Amino acid sequence: MSSPWAVLFGGPSPEHEISILTGLQSERVLTASGEAVLPIYWAPNGEWWLVPAGTEAKDYLTGVPKGSKAVDVRVSGDTGLYVKKRALDISAVLLTLHGGLGEGGGAAALFTLLGIPATGSTLFAGAVGMDKLAFGGLMEVAGIPTLRRELLSATHAPSFPGPYIVKPRFGGSSIGIEIVEDVDAARAVASASAHLRAGAVVEPYRPELVDLNIGFRTFPQLAVTALEKPIRVNAENGLYSYADKYLSGGAGSEVGLTSAPREFPANVPDAVATLAAELATRVAEVTGLTGVVRVDLLLDESNGELFVNEVNSIPGAMSLYLWAPQAPAATVLKDALVEARDRRVVTPASGFGSGAALRAAGGIAGKLVGLDGPRG
Repeated sequence: MSSPWAVLFGGPSPEHEISILTGLQSERVLTASGEAVLPIYWAPNGEWWLVPAGTEAKDYLTGVPKGSKAVDVRVSGDTGLYVKKRALDISAVLLTLHGGLGEGGGAAALFTLLGIPATGSTLFAGAVGMDKLAFGGLMEVAGIPTLRRELLSATHAPSFPGPYIVKPRFGGSSIGIEIVEDVDAARAVASASAHLRAGAVVEPYRPELVDLNIGFRTFPQLAVTALEKPIRVNAENGLYSYADKYLSGGAGSEVGLTSAPREFPANVPDAVATLAAELATRVAEVTGLTGVVRVDLLLDESNGELFVNEVNSIPGAMSLYLWAPQAPAATVLKDALVEARDRRVVTPASGFGSGAALRAAGGIAGKLVGLDGPRG
């Protein structure tokens, strides 16, 4: 009998609540298909918990659900996840950590150290996807159409005029985003927002552009979804916001993006749909992102011009709603888990070589000479 899967949700991120919803949805989908699943919650205080099966969103409002068991995360010695000093036997972990360290490659690095297969991308690909400046630069170098994106700096003005969209350099696709008229306003917003203090980027604000989304997955082979056109509930806001994505379904609705207003498939010309699929394929190739991924696009309906905006390597609701016409949700999730379980990531060998560098080093004190700063 094979070992169970695990689903990890929560984590250190502004999108912690949405991660809980995606995790619970994914657990329910896998369990309903006959899979054995261990749901693991990464609490805001950093503690990890093995929670009871079938918990609901309301069970997390006041902390950890009743009946949960503490999980010990060991990265040295006998690595792994432990409950009451016994290692959990896990085939692979489905990561449903949105934004932050989880989606930005941190969780991938952690599970590499733990020796447990985990879904999604490698540390390196995930980090590129989360760094908006790096991702935008990569798109430009690869010849993939994207809006101009530059670092918001205290000393250099953007090379293009406002108005601007100001975004966190490191962060998700919805939180901390503002529209401003000029660079002074952009700098003021960046200094006042906790989401922008670690770095911010600016893009030209193009209110005529329309949001489109498309998904891709990389196992058992590269495949893409049809196009989705998300609907902005608060059109006067000028942005497809966090509230539009995750809160517009109302109380009692299904999880976040699954019930958000949308046009699916999007009513666009065939040429636009074909180009979107080509761009999603190129993004997959250039970034090396794996698993279940969503690509956010912008369309100029006046001329059919299409731009790659952002990529989400762990998308809300795992983009299961995009795959529904092609594959059951359980198949999408299980394929991602099998991909992780069977993937062999080649990493550089670690440990000592011949010891030649250490023998030749001499005393450490000699390497500190001249490092004590200027002399008066």
